[in-house]
Amino acid sequence: MTEATIFPEQARVLAHQVLADDQYIIRLHVPNCASHVLPGNFIHLSCDQNPYALKRPFSVLRNDAEQGWIEVLYKTVGVGTHNLSLAKVGDELHCLGPIGNSFQLSENKTLPLLLGGGVGIPPIVFFAEYLHTQTDIVPLVMMGSEITFPFAVEPTQQSLAGVPEHSNAVMQELQTQNIQSRLCSKQGYEGFFDGYINELAECWLSQLNAQQLNTVEIFACGPEPMLNAVAALAQKYQLACQLSLEEHMACAVGGCAGCTVKITDASGQAQMKRVCVDGPVFDAYSVY
Repeated sequence: MTEATIFPEQARVLAHQVLADDQYIIRLHVPNCASHVLPGNFIHLSCDQNPYALKRPFSVLRNDAEQGWIEVLYKTVGVGTHNLSLAKVGDELHCLGPIGNSFQLSENKTLPLLLGGGVGIPPIVFFAEYLHTQTDIVPLVMMGSEITFPFAVEPTQQSLAGVPEHSNAVMQELQTQNIQSRLCSKQGYEGFFDGYINELAECWLSQLNAQQLNTVEIFACGPEPMLNAVAALAQKYQLACQLSLEEHMACAVGGCAGCTVKITDASGQAQMKRVCVDGPVFDAYSVY
């Protein structure tokens, strides 16, 4: 997991799309960040054009290095994100990025299982598309949302071993890239698996044999209860697992130490690590 080089840039708003349930996708022209960002990295972005306002951390949904842009999916939850939702095409916001380390598939793993929940969906989509375009590895993606899923959804006729046939909702954009996905929710959305993402993942994992399980590596991003459950699932099946943690951040460059978490190293020693620059991606066995 390699730490990113951080670039300060003026981020020009290229597009700003309004989605259901106060969700948005904003496209920002940040050529340096776009050329270096990797799945799992995040940015620290001002939410308006006030140079003295605190920035907010946002994970990256996708990038285009040639055209110099990145996209961020976010939901309005407070004053900062509300102000960001008012940004218009042509506005300039200050951006630091990419920040942190990234997801990296282990050399001996060929079945990556990507799990995203809520605001943890963007880096999972980014990683899925990255694996598809940069490697010959085809991931399996599972995502959960308790509000309207932010991307187009369609049913698939393609079955997935272990998963109920009626749980056939997939993300359309991934489907067109031949990346298999499944969606879950407790809200009763049509075609969604009725349960939590760790339960959906276990439906698939439980039917794999020992040889197949040995090739699986889990990558997950989402709220803490979800990550806790995913870590327990990885331990149950003795699977390699990387988690992208979410913490409140002030500076996002390691100076304030406001986002520290307790990490246990290979020797069993507990250390305090900063999610912003030491993470946000950590080995699940060091966290839980």
